[in-house]
Amino acid sequence: MGVFSTANFVGYLLTVLFAGRIISVLDFRLSIFVGLMTSGLTMLIISKMSDLYTLTALYSLTGIGSGITNISVMGLVTRWFDKTKRGVASGFVVIGSGFSILIAGILVPFINQHYGVDGWRISWAISSAIVLFVAFVSLLLVRNNPQVLGLLPFGESPTKTHNTPTHKEPQSEYMIKRITLHLGIIYFIFGFTYVIYVTFIVTALIKEFGFSEGIAGEFWSWVGISSLLSGPLFGFLSDKIGRKKGIMLVFFIQMFSYLIVSLNLGYQWLYVSIICFGITAWSIPSIMAATVGDFFGSLRSPSIFGYITFIFGIGQVLGPLIGGLIAEWTGGFSTTFLVSAMVVFVGIIITSTLRQPQT
Repeated sequence: MGVFSTANFVGYLLTVLFAGRIISVLDFRLSIFVGLMTSGLTMLIISKMSDLYTLTALYSLTGIGSGITNISVMGLVTRWFDKTKRGVASGFVVIGSGFSILIAGILVPFINQHYGVDGWRISWAISSAIVLFVAFVSLLLVRNNPQVLGLLPFGESPTKTHNTPTHKEPQSEYMIKRITLHLGIIYFIFGFTYVIYVTFIVTALIKEFGFSEGIAGEFWSWVGISSLLSGPLFGFLSDKIGRKKGIMLVFFIQMFSYLIVSLNLGYQWLYVSIICFGITAWSIPSIMAATVGDFFGSLRSPSIFGYITFIFGIGQVLGPLIGGLIAEWTGGFSTTFLVSAMVVFVGIIITSTLRQPQT
């Protein structure tokens, strides 16, 4: 199962590096359609297969489709929304993944309970049908830019001309690489630390705080519920107070969440930790997508967002690995969460040095 999941992640991670080039050829609308069709069709075939090697290869293709779709959708926000609305728009896009996790968490166990050994096949087939349906809906409804419908980007003043840029892109390759690296490091820190919490918090609740699996699962359900608001809430705040301050605020709340668990302050404080993490859970991806759009505009943003998503993915891989090693060396998870808090503190400092996009 680990190899199966890894294949999907590798397919996704490698694709985000080249998604910008794909979008430059197909543009956003067709890229979204191709990505969804790739994921949907491979999921449908998976529901019919049994050979592990074939399943693994197909699931890597599912990851490729997911990578194309994700970068295309996040990049399209830059064209359709002015920078004053870009954060909250990206936040609402991110909500989709939260809803899908909640729905899958209810639907898949229900199907498995009623259909037994063939339940997983039915679950994959239903998921495939949903993805393919969304693919054709997106082909019908999505447009590459608002101008084709005689509209302005949402939030843009009618007094602006279509030829007036909302920002100036970095002029030199040096500045482009410098800003990309800066954003990549910030995104890496988020990927490294959030995944440690996601991976180990339930185990810590059971082994170190003495909770039953049922109560620990109940705690975790609060993350799922509260996380639905995280993208729009902090995306909206970043529109108002700026991307840099928005990211720093999220990091500060998450640092507080990690510290609470590491210091073992008591049962009630664990709820505070869970809720603090939940309300910020998926906020950084939405703010980061808006930030890339602010700096680089719609032409460059898919490629740049793909690059920093790749760096973010490396953080996701290293987080559980290093966090698990620390837990083994120290005999518990307190130090692991403390290290996460320290890394986030470094992230706050690094974010504070981020320059503002030129306007």
